[in-house]
Amino acid sequence: MIFLTMAMLRLLLRGKQSLALENAALRHQLAVLQRSAGRPKLRPRDRRFWASLSKHWSEWKDALVLVQPTTVIGWQKTSFKLFWRWKSRLGRGRPELSQELRSLIREMSQANRLWGAPRIQSELAKLGIEVARSTVAKYMVRYREGKPTAGPTWATFLRTHLKQTAAVDFFTVATANFRILYVFVVLSLGRRRIVHINITAHPTAQWTAQQIVEAFPWDDVPAYLQRDRDGVFGNLFQRQVQAMGIEELVSAPRSPWQNGYVERVIGTIRRECLDHCIVLGENHLREVLKEYVEYYNTSRTHLGLDGDCPESRDVETEGRVYAVPWLGGLHHTYRRNAG
Repeated sequence: MIFLTMAMLRLLLRGKQSLALENAALRHQLAVLQRSAGRPKLRPRDRRFWASLSKHWSEWKDALVLVQPTTVIGWQKTSFKLFWRWKSRLGRGRPELSQELRSLIREMSQANRLWGAPRIQSELAKLGIEVARSTVAKYMVRYREGKPTAGPTWATFLRTHLKQTAAVDFFTVATANFRILYVFVVLSLGRRRIVHINITAHPTAQWTAQQIVEAFPWDDVPAYLQRDRDGVFGNLFQRQVQAMGIEELVSAPRSPWQNGYVERVIGTIRRECLDHCIVLGENHLREVLKEYVEYYNTSRTHLGLDGDCPESRDVETEGRVYAVPWLGGLHHTYRRNAG
């Protein structure tokens, strides 16, 4: 009796608007329960109803039964985000940077590691491209902290001095009778040309030093010679290189990527030649490699040379196309018969 009396007093004291809102809230929850079997299923319009009700009625939590008040607050935040997404649909605010310009900023920062955002911004301005400094900083390539920036990186140094640099390395080949042969490769980095290749069963520092003499006439020596830390490049080899006026670029321990150009060529020789034949002996290997090196230098195109060969090939536009086989038809060169 006391409970009923208190409830009647609350109804009398409560304003008509509050009573109407509470009535609407209870009716809505009853409708949801009537259409649901088991756990109430709320639809998007149900969420919108409670999100809107919470903004206009301070006592909405007292009438809430189906879900927690925090859930309704989450719906309200989601509705706010959707509202502003809809309001911004016409492209208001800062215009989005084009993919081409983002790529250009990344390319500039990668190619010029000593440049900061102001330098790139100024360079873009010289191209008639106006962009904020903060935007440039956003799309620049980030490098690890603590990395030295006072001097060029290894890769940058090599790119800068490609035409004056050669690289050397050994790789092994197993013959049909399980004999191990060592192949010495000398690569000119400017045009990716194999300038010398030779084979031995017993590599020594003296033999290796003699290969450098045979690879480079005295009037055509490179300024730099890139190599790894193999023990065969001993004192005798180093003295010979120094006597020829060549400066050695020695890669760091366990860092084959620093001698990546010649490592790539060795991989190419294996994939395109040696993996497809059985080497019978030293003379047989010498013949196979001699033909492949000629094909590699004069006919094989390279992406790094814009589709050209180490020894540049002319473009032929007239005549019938015919194929020139190499290595028994393993590879072909296609030319035109002008006649």
